[in-house]
Amino acid sequence: MPIGNSQDSGVTGAAKFTTSTVGNLVGGVSRTVGGVTGAATRGVGDTITSATGSAGKPVGDALGSAGTGVEDGAKRVARGVEDAGQWK
Repeated sequence: MPIGNSQDSGVTGAAKFTTSTVGNLVGGVSRTVGGVTGAATRGVGDTITSATGSAGKPVGDALGSAGTGVEDGAKRVARGVEDAGQWK
């Protein structure tokens, strides 16, 4: 919590500190869950492609793309939550 800035003192400073901490926590968890989900989905897609060859490639590629989309979406949500927590 910044000290010496009149806008960030007292109740306002405490609120900003709390929302920043919660925002960073929720953002970090969102980013982690998105990363794990994205990696797992891409892994399943790669496994399907490897196991089935060209017949399963479209399904494997689609799963991989979906995993990347989930991960990117989670990163954007995490960034938004972190920004909101910092009152941006």
